[in-house]
Amino acid sequence: MVANAFPLIGLTTYNRPVEMGGRSVDMNGLLSSYINAVRAAGGLPVLIPHGAAEDELMALIGRLDGLILPGGEDVDPTAYGEIPIPECGKIDLGRDALELRLARYAVERGLPLLAICRGHQVLNVVLGGTLWQDLPSQVPDSQQHSCRDIEEQSLLAHTVRVSPDSRLCAILGVETIGTNSSHHQAIRQLAAGLLVTAWAPDDVIEAIELPEHPFAIGLQWHPERMVQAYPRMLQPFEALVEAARA
Repeated sequence: MVANAFPLIGLTTYNRPVEMGGRSVDMNGLLSSYINAVRAAGGLPVLIPHGAAEDELMALIGRLDGLILPGGEDVDPTAYGEIPIPECGKIDLGRDALELRLARYAVERGLPLLAICRGHQVLNVVLGGTLWQDLPSQVPDSQQHSCRDIEEQSLLAHTVRVSPDSRLCAILGVETIGTNSSHHQAIRQLAAGLLVTAWAPDDVIEAIELPEHPFAIGLQWHPERMVQAYPRMLQPFEALVEAARA
């Protein structure tokens, strides 16, 4: 097989109402920071439409060389056998169904996968793990992880310890790195088969990987928001694209 010079990297999208021309319309899309990071890493972004039918989804994913599951709203707790607590945030059942389906496909077919924030949690859930629905209320001694100010979401919030024997450490080239933080949920029970590869100072899980997979990494932080100020944050995207080329 000839390596693809510009691997096709699928990214799931969200559907939200926005005000346009004095009325509310549905918008299907994705923050440009993800798209820009994929392009900067040498990949060609392909947006996967929210609400895609099964036959459309299978026709599309079979052509992809890699997949990114981006950040977004909370994962429905019923997906991991729990009832939502009052502190659980907004849920998008359609997006849950789409991304859980895609995550399982990527795991089963060996499709290179980079899962970010919500996507990192989706990967854990699809393999049988659970989540803290709300860190402040369920883990009171945890530090502040949820930064709601959009201007601060690209800034360093805390350090992360990276396992020296992990694929992530090989990618980043460091065992300690500063990251941003904008989440209130986190991995609670780790799914079988996954390996924790990074921790916040309060031991909240910040990265996971699937050792038996060609390339499947989850990051709780948002590297795409940090690329311009911290070029090292492009390296997970470059590693994904390199895996996709194979």
